Amino acid sequence: MPPMMTDTIEIRPTGAALGAEVLGVDLRRLDDTLFERIHQAWLEHSVLLYRGQTLADSDLIGFSRRFGELDIAPVQETGRRFVEGLPEIYVVSNVLGADGAPIGSLGAGEAVWHTDMSYLPQPPKMSLLYALEVPPEGGETGFTSMYGAYDALPPDLEALAATLQIKHDGTYNSGGYLRQGVTPTDDPRISPGAVHPLVCTHPETGRRNLYLGRRRNAYLIGLDLAESEALLDRLWHYATQAALSWYNDWQIGDLVLWDNRCTMHRRNAFPAESRRIMHRTQVRGQAQPAA
Repeated sequence: MPPMMTDTIEIRPTGAALGAEVLGVDLRRLDDTLFERIHQAWLEHSVLLYRGQTLADSDLIGFSRRFGELDIAPVQETGRRFVEGLPEIYVVSNVLGADGAPIGSLGAGEAVWHTDMSYLPQPPKMSLLYALEVPPEGGETGFTSMYGAYDALPPDLEALAATLQIKHDGTYNSGGYLRQGVTPTDDPRISPGAVHPLVCTHPETGRRNLYLGRRRNAYLIGLDLAESEALLDRLWHYATQAALSWYNDWQIGDLVLWDNRCTMHRRNAFPAESRRIMHRTQVRGQAQPAA
């Protein structure tokens, strides 16, 4: 099958603070010139949507690897990995298998605003999520710009934020489930997790952004707990403004890829009796560079 011609691609911004749809591309057929346009569009818009894709897991892995080395999917609340022989694939699903065990993770409930796996010292730089089955209603995924959150800070808060570090909690995942092998605690001063700069400089774009992770059990290093909580509440007020977000209403065959270094994302709940199956890969990152 010959590579696609590079003059057929269209990059259509969402009109929101972030995100663009890429049209006229079959991700199984990319030449280097077309991929470079896609890569630059991803850096510019932070989130890219491709509709109508037909991807086997090997195709998803192959496309993802063009952005860098892939992470191995984490063991989540069920204590298992999900795709035999393909450790790069993580299944996000509420569906139960024939044995009554979940075939994936995160269920059908709301997933709060978060950045993927920021509880690690070197979190993934990119996540790619591919829709195999979607519910008739609910389950939309929202994204918010952490560039925009930083730019929205008033001068006093901007100056203070640049001096602080934040612990990203590793106790619970974005669905509220306890992570495998972790002893639960709700004291953020002693919970497990990595410490990152609160304000980072994106290593490819050079832009500054907030790096918050998720709200639950977050802690600003060196502050009294009450002071940390109050300041985090103030930061999250700016970070989760509706004006900074865009939502994808999923269709089967959608692939969405986002930059974990400068976005957060969340998921709306959907009816538990509906089926939702997504396959995710992640591109390995590095320690977050301070501003």
